[in-house]
Amino acid sequence: MTDPEFMSLAESLLRSLELCCDHINDESDADIDNQRVGSMVTLTFANRSQIIVNLQKPLHEVWMAAKSGGYHYQWSGSEWQDTKGQGEFFAALSSNASLQAGLPLEFAPR
Repeated sequence: MTDPEFMSLAESLLRSLELCCDHINDESDADIDNQRVGSMVTLTFANRSQIIVNLQKPLHEVWMAAKSGGYHYQWSGSEWQDTKGQGEFFAALSSNASLQAGLPLEFAPR
């Protein structure tokens, strides 16, 4: 994968993440503050816990840090998969965000 290909795919993931937050805030009782600075998005929940998603351009990876731990994702050709076989990015984000928000939340590519 070339650097421009990675950046296009990774930027799409970050845009999807931001759009999901907007949709969740509009359609549920969740209150997720999402703030983007460059290639990093910080989600802050009502209980002040956070999930941080950032791009690791030299490695062509997307990293996620949540209360449950840190995760690294690489593009598999069709989706962002955990480098240690722990599943797909949006499924893991949904699970971690639900735990940290205390209510079921669903994130998906948009």
